Amino acid sequence: MGSSTAPAAASANASANTPDLAGAPVSAACGSPPPDNPALAAFVGNLAYLKPEEIDLVLRAYRFSETAHQGQTRLSGEPYITHPLAVAGAMAEWRMDVQTVIAALLHDVMEDTSVSKAEIAGTFGKPVAELVDGLSKLDKIEFQSYQEAQAENFRKMLMAMARDLRVVLVKLADRLHNLQTMSAVRPEKRRRIAHETLEIYAPVANRLGLNKLYRQLQDLSFAHIHPLRSRVLARAVKAARGNRRELLSRILDGIRGKMAEAGIDAQVFGREKSLFSIYRKMSEKRLSFSQVLDIYGFRVVVRDIPTCYLAFGALHSLYKPVPGKFKDYIAIPKGNGYQSLHTTLIGPYGTPVEVQIRTEGMHHVAQEGVASHWLYKDSEESGADLQLKTRKWLQSLLELQHTVGDSSEFLEYVKVDLFPDEVYVFTPKGRIMALPRGSTIVDFAYAVHTDVGHRCVAGRINHDVMPLRTELCNGDQIEIVTAEHAHPNPAWLSYVRTGRARNRIRHFLKTMQNDGSGSLGESMLNQELRALGVAPPEVPALAWEQVLRDSGNKTMKEIFADIGQGRRLAAVVARRLLTGDESPRSVDGTAAPLAPLVIRGTEGMAIQLAPCCQPIPGDPIIGSIRKGQGLLIHTHDCPVIRKSRSNEPQKWIDVEWEAESGKLFNVRIKITAKNMRGVLGRVATGISEAGSNIEHFTMDEKNTGLYTELHFIVQVSDRVHLAQLIRSLRRIPDVVRIGRERE
Repeated sequence: MGSSTAPAAASANASANTPDLAGAPVSAACGSPPPDNPALAAFVGNLAYLKPEEIDLVLRAYRFSETAHQGQTRLSGEPYITHPLAVAGAMAEWRMDVQTVIAALLHDVMEDTSVSKAEIAGTFGKPVAELVDGLSKLDKIEFQSYQEAQAENFRKMLMAMARDLRVVLVKLADRLHNLQTMSAVRPEKRRRIAHETLEIYAPVANRLGLNKLYRQLQDLSFAHIHPLRSRVLARAVKAARGNRRELLSRILDGIRGKMAEAGIDAQVFGREKSLFSIYRKMSEKRLSFSQVLDIYGFRVVVRDIPTCYLAFGALHSLYKPVPGKFKDYIAIPKGNGYQSLHTTLIGPYGTPVEVQIRTEGMHHVAQEGVASHWLYKDSEESGADLQLKTRKWLQSLLELQHTVGDSSEFLEYVKVDLFPDEVYVFTPKGRIMALPRGSTIVDFAYAVHTDVGHRCVAGRINHDVMPLRTELCNGDQIEIVTAEHAHPNPAWLSYVRTGRARNRIRHFLKTMQNDGSGSLGESMLNQELRALGVAPPEVPALAWEQVLRDSGNKTMKEIFADIGQGRRLAAVVARRLLTGDESPRSVDGTAAPLAPLVIRGTEGMAIQLAPCCQPIPGDPIIGSIRKGQGLLIHTHDCPVIRKSRSNEPQKWIDVEWEAESGKLFNVRIKITAKNMRGVLGRVATGISEAGSNIEHFTMDEKNTGLYTELHFIVQVSDRVHLAQLIRSLRRIPDVVRIGRERE
């Protein structure tokens, strides 16, 4: 939060003075603001919407904060109290309730002084203490890096915000004032704070509909990251304001005249685009400033929704509209509650003119977002609708909190949902759903329901069946095709866009891996126990209790999962269960040979077939335990594992195929064939007639001589099936050579 000096002295002073202040009568603690403090006088003047007794309580909180921060200064040399006073001033401008204003005044006392949460609760009540606690950083916890600390602090703020939205309003006002007063901060720290603001806090402000604050945070951050570019661009905009004054006046007069002619009572005013939005457009489209013609826009504010559409029609009769540049955010509001009609017109001299048309209530929500709930309690229903949407978003954050353990991962998920570009699509029943731009059919399925996402196998976009990775466009109607036994594919993680979908997929895969690893680990442990001459049910319960106590695991299933994922050795656990130690010997002194572990190849994520050698039933195989991944199956003669088998023999276990697996397995074959017309078709027909499927095919394009090489990945049931396929293909006259291919 705000930078300060001399915290130790301030803390001692705070602890010495706080009890007297807390016990003093309100009149003694407050008094009138001194005439030599105009900032405090202006702040008190903005509190007129509160009751007199509430104003007294706010002034008492001011004295409390001033005493607690006594002796502390900001890097600029100003008394530290100027910072919480400015933040509380923003709350007063938004007409927030007395608890929020007090929390803004006290937001740094727990972090920078010795004042405790219990002390704040005793003096100003538990709700204020909870707000202040939600705003305090986690300074007492040591983090490995700044990024980890940033992620955990942001996570704590969002969780507090989910419980009470007022927390984030104070936090955003705090960040705004810090950006406004960072001239004394060293340049690299200014840039770091500005980058963090653009990455996290500005998108949060936008997500909550705080449009004015959003633009301020962006422009201030831009000025700290690129100070020279910001100054040059500001001068260019100022010069353009003078150069284009005549054009702007003509457009403004034309719109006002057209509204009057149509009998529409409207407020019409011009607005200048923010420096950051101009800079971003120049960067993204590689334009010079002179090429950015739409640095000014116009706003038309009318009394009700029907009049918005009348004004829209009148404008299109004044200037020609640009095709495809009309957006109706009234019928389909943005996720942050924003509503307006947007259109781009061709104005005088071919100048593009952007116009927004909205009602008074929509204008309040567009400027202040969720804060409009406190500012304009008698405004239109859009404010209540925004509150509902915000609560729904915050609830999704709470759900995310329960399934994501790592703070950095949590921050990654939330960032995805913060960026504003959205597509609006329809369910088969006509319900509108907003998703981030770039969302796929899988994202839509998870937005409908987690179970729909888990079981989706395809999607129909506007009645046409499309692949799951297909990106959605505005206006698409989506229908999800599900199958009862389908489940998420790890490949989905490479193209899903929403945090919700990514989180649900990862959670499912992790659970599935743990379940599969548990079964594998139990089989491996039972195998070791039998080799030591003990049937698994004969292991005493006391022995299991001892192993669980020593390992820190809570259940036997966790031990099994650790073995299956390679985090524990089955031989070590077996010997500890039977002898209480980890000595590498059998119980009776004679080591029995381990029977090979039987696998089907269909066990799921706990057992995987190595892509380098692609083993199939009938191949002699061996398993490698890989930490955190489970068992990886290779063929005995796989060249990739030769060195590892000799250097780390303890990581390898004997495995064998189950007699009847009932599954098809991928295998690579390479065919050298005569380079002539129709050869590919004849080979493909031969593969099909042998009862095999083609999974993938490539052809050596560089070889233009007599022969060409064809590379197939085909599906076979076992080694015998593969031999039959190869014999069948050798009968084709054009095939010169054929064999199994390995990496």
